[in-house]
Amino acid sequence: MSRPASEVHVFEARAAEADLDDLRARLAGARLPERETVERAASGVGRWGQGVPLADLVEVVDYWRTGYDWRSFEERVNRIGQFRTTIDGLGIHFLHRLSPRADATPLLMTHGWPGSIAEFAHVVDELADPREAGAPAFHVVAPSLPGFGYSDKPTTTGWGVGRIAAAWVELMDRLGYGRFLAHGGDWGGVVTTVLGGRFPEQVLGIHSTLAQAPPGLTTDGLTQTERRWAEETRDFWHHRAAYAKQQATRPQTIGYSLVDSPVGLLAWILDKFAEWSDTEDSPFETISRDRILDDVTLYWLTRTGASAARIYHESHGGVNALDPGLRVEVPSAITMYPRDIEKIPLPWAQERYRQIVRWRTAETGGHFPSLEVPDYFVHDLREGLTAILTTHR
Repeated sequence: MSRPASEVHVFEARAAEADLDDLRARLAGARLPERETVERAASGVGRWGQGVPLADLVEVVDYWRTGYDWRSFEERVNRIGQFRTTIDGLGIHFLHRLSPRADATPLLMTHGWPGSIAEFAHVVDELADPREAGAPAFHVVAPSLPGFGYSDKPTTTGWGVGRIAAAWVELMDRLGYGRFLAHGGDWGGVVTTVLGGRFPEQVLGIHSTLAQAPPGLTTDGLTQTERRWAEETRDFWHHRAAYAKQQATRPQTIGYSLVDSPVGLLAWILDKFAEWSDTEDSPFETISRDRILDDVTLYWLTRTGASAARIYHESHGGVNALDPGLRVEVPSAITMYPRDIEKIPLPWAQERYRQIVRWRTAETGGHFPSLEVPDYFVHDLREGLTAILTTHR
């Protein structure tokens, strides 16, 4: 049952000046280790072989302290429209950009880790009120995951992907959207898969950049490219996912560093932007320092380094994980980006998503397409959602 509109409250982001002064003071007094012991090179992935290179970090820390403007990001998200409401005992924050178009369709967009609403803050206006004549329009709702950003931090266990998906259905119903589209990547892609599988009466269809195949599938019959995707994904989880193991098993331990040290937080997140982006040397080849610092500063000011890490503890294995038997019967549009960390072959995806109406492989882009290739991301999202809506006509 829908709740009264009074249960949804306008929210405005405004960090205390004292918190910004404290951030700058911590950055100025940071204690840094010696440089990495890798072969010196002007550029190339080898520079990042032990993590974020000292020279790169020093440069970003200096810009964060002296040049970055947090108030600009606050003004942007405040203009979009920010709100909070309480669902299942937890305060949930969300962006809500209403379209002026009468034919607009509700669209729920869910971010992941180490992302946030900052992944969508610069594309929601174009989705809601497109400049291109004839482009579809959407009423965009972009919530902050529990423990992320301006949403509350859970004080008990249980907030895995299933509970989050149920909360999102309640949120959309509370806003008057009994039927809606859903998009997500990373953890947002997992939540979106659960939405499509468990709530077909509410979800018109889903668009995802992270298809989730059921376990135990064979590589027999796959093309050479599909086999390479499967091998790269397996390699990632076997050799490059130490961060996920740490956050799944000891989120509290790493959380002390992430909440106490802005440089530690920056390095932890910047490492992922570098490794998971479609770049040759630095994430700043495709994503500006300001965009990344919007995200990192949001984590810092809300002190959510530990609480956000716990989504791994809640959703990796156990009763709160993605059900291996879940099948998605609603129309699905899926896009694979070439430098993403998980790329699932189409035959594997079809085992879970039973009505794939659009499947695309982008030419460029990685794990953060809305930041790396925003124009393509918006175009692709529109086409995928249009393909879904066509099935309902």
